Amino acid sequence: MVFGICAAIVVILVCLYGFLIAPRKAGAAQKAPFSGLMAAHRGLYEKDQSVPENSLEAFRRAAAAGYGVELDVQLSSDGAVVVFHDDTVDRMTTKKGRVDSFTLEELQAMPLKGTDHRMPLFTDVMAVLDRKSPTIVELKSTPNYRELCEKTLAILRTCKGPYCVESFDPHIVRWFYQNAPDIMRGQLTESFGHWRRSGKKLWQAALMHTLCCNFLTHPQFIAYGRGPRPLCWFLGKCTGAMHVYWTERPDSDHETLKKRYDCRIFEHYRPETRYQK
Repeated sequence: MVFGICAAIVVILVCLYGFLIAPRKAGAAQKAPFSGLMAAHRGLYEKDQSVPENSLEAFRRAAAAGYGVELDVQLSSDGAVVVFHDDTVDRMTTKKGRVDSFTLEELQAMPLKGTDHRMPLFTDVMAVLDRKSPTIVELKSTPNYRELCEKTLAILRTCKGPYCVESFDPHIVRWFYQNAPDIMRGQLTESFGHWRRSGKKLWQAALMHTLCCNFLTHPQFIAYGRGPRPLCWFLGKCTGAMHVYWTERPDSDHETLKKRYDCRIFEHYRPETRYQK
């Protein structure tokens, strides 16, 4: 009797977890541009930043080489959608401070890593990539996420594509589920240990690592970083989610990643532009 009750509880919990993390299946037309795609991380930039990451030249090079592209968008203090990865300008410029504390004019006055390149507008980047490179657009987490989502979507609607969106922030993924369900969307996540090291509370780290917000966000692909794959990765695979890997480097196990992932984001080497699993 006790065993039967325990077994029933386990089955119920597994079913509940399966419900919480179940993704939505993307349509064949949505998946096709990204299946087997090698996407250049922040463009095809140089490791020494002589061609800086997330610069127009890095995106031109990626498009010319036939790669897809992964890029990051966020807001300036005056509401412009710019392409830049870090929350602050400290690493890539000689200035210090949060990106969203500077106006567009101030941001574009900052040389990227001492070069002649400047932080580009999202509109300028998409003018380079549109219809040339399948583009994975990561929206950075921000208290003004609705404004970022609305402005990013407005720009994407002027483009022919192909493109998809992703974010670590479930609020952003849910916003696109509710307001632009025709655009393929993905949930970025990391290991539990990463979330704890980045300052997340225990419950927040567990929630993000186990993808328990999926029942609200309905992602069509899961983008997962390096490290052991969690249970939710395998369950997502069984229920039809695409899987994206980031970030593949020259010393990665390329053959294993090719078998496991539907799309791979890479940097610091020149792989094949597409592959078959």
